[in-house]
Amino acid sequence: MANELTTPAPTPPAATEPRKVLADKVAALPLKPLIMLALGTAVLAAIAVALTLGGPKNDYKVLFAGLSDKDGGAVIAQLSQMNVPYRTSDGGGAILVPAAQVHEVRMKLGLQGLPRSGTGGYELLDAPKFGQTQAGENVAIKRAIEGELMRTISSLSAVQSARVLLALPAANGFFREQQKPSASVVVTLHPGRTLDAAQLAGIVHLVSSSVPEMSPKAVSVVDGSGTLLTAQDPASSIGGLDAQQLKYVQQIEGSLQRRVLDLLEPVVGRENLRVSVTADLDFSESLLVSEQYRPNQGEEPAAVRTLQTSESTGSTPAPPGGVPGAQTNQPPVPASAPIAGAAQRLQPTQGGGNASTRRESSTQFEVDKTQRTTRSATGTVRRLSAAVVVNHRNVVDPKGKSSATPLTDAEIGNLTALVEQGIGFSKERGDTVKVVNAPFRSDEAPKEEGAPLWREPWLHDLLRTAALPLGLGFVALLVVWTLIRPALKTLNAPPTVAIGELKPAPGSQVNAVVDDITALPGPAAEESAAAAPALQAPEPLGGEALERARVMAKENPAAVANIVRSLMSKEQAAA
Repeated sequence: MANELTTPAPTPPAATEPRKVLADKVAALPLKPLIMLALGTAVLAAIAVALTLGGPKNDYKVLFAGLSDKDGGAVIAQLSQMNVPYRTSDGGGAILVPAAQVHEVRMKLGLQGLPRSGTGGYELLDAPKFGQTQAGENVAIKRAIEGELMRTISSLSAVQSARVLLALPAANGFFREQQKPSASVVVTLHPGRTLDAAQLAGIVHLVSSSVPEMSPKAVSVVDGSGTLLTAQDPASSIGGLDAQQLKYVQQIEGSLQRRVLDLLEPVVGRENLRVSVTADLDFSESLLVSEQYRPNQGEEPAAVRTLQTSESTGSTPAPPGGVPGAQTNQPPVPASAPIAGAAQRLQPTQGGGNASTRRESSTQFEVDKTQRTTRSATGTVRRLSAAVVVNHRNVVDPKGKSSATPLTDAEIGNLTALVEQGIGFSKERGDTVKVVNAPFRSDEAPKEEGAPLWREPWLHDLLRTAALPLGLGFVALLVVWTLIRPALKTLNAPPTVAIGELKPAPGSQVNAVVDDITALPGPAAEESAAAAPALQAPEPLGGEALERARVMAKENPAAVANIVRSLMSKEQAAA
């Protein structure tokens, strides 16, 4: 009967190459473990290829193209600070970043105001294109002017970026009235900066002076929020007021509101007061010129303004008379001047004529005159209206319970007087002040509950990204546990041989026990194996035999352990 007890074969003393030993072990594997090992290895290789191909691709896409050297350097410096990998192409004309970060990087750079200028200036005209038409040349010139204006306006300290659009109509000699050019400017200001009237006028004058025949009224400037900064048409302003007037009204109302808050907050508390002040201002201009005349009367002598005196003397010749002849045809006698200062009288002249003298005197005195010119101021207050709402007083009783108590009429009157003094109340002007005591509602709006976690977009993206790696990893773990691990256990197990094939050293105690077990048939061998370890105190061995047993135990400890384990199991079965 064949011996069923097997033990691992002793390791050969000669050293073997690891690759040859592994190849021998794989070749000696049974068919089933070999198929399992090959199948598991193939599945793991497929999973590795899937993870490599299915992972995120490190491809690059264009972030910005056609940038100037200055803007390109600023963008690259910012990318270096953000730790974003980048590449350049087309001789540095295009900047590329990973495809997954293109949109995010653009938004972050836009927050930093990069790139600052996306349109070129006069360098667009440096390289003319072959076969360019007149229309294309006009467009290039228009783009060059717009780019230069954008650069110039962006150089201002308060302006972060600018955009200029020009409307240049084509000149046509057949039209009697040519259309005038116009321009639109969009400025993005730095946070906390504003443009005053002088800076705004400078931008308008700069644009209008850069384009021939452009009027400053044809330039419109808009800020980043869409507010028109240059309003030339008064009718287009809100409520008939321009931006400066509206700003002044808001300043007046805000100042009066702060005054009322500073007066009442220490009395009623910060959260127990609401104030609204409305100011009606008069921005009309009027010029009054008046003249006043008063009679020239008084103790002092009157002032002579003009004194005019005139005197005239004349004579009338006598009519001809007598007998016609030589005596009557004589020429008249020359007139003689009258005596100065003589009174007006008629004197007979030779030949019967009359002489006359006339004197006139005119005196004008100064009249008291007052001339007054009055120009009324703009922005005067025509009427003020103030509305104040005060919360009920919070009263705590001796038991510690708080309750809201309305204010008394005297307290409301005192608050009204404070408000009137704070805003400069004028009854003749028609100002009104109203103070109302009412309880404030403390109901808080219900907070909107956020979407559950399983509906969050970031969780969906995370699961979508990690689903494939996690699934393939689980499959790989399952393959390793079910296919490769059993095959590796079979591969690493030591080869087994029959106990009868062992040839221990002669004369050793182990040799005697093995010989006794192998010499008996099946049942007898089992009984002898069960009885062999019963010897608790074996006879002492000689030095040579003991040394051989030790050498065997060192060379093949697995075989010795197998023998002892088999003997102990047989002993337990027999007991």
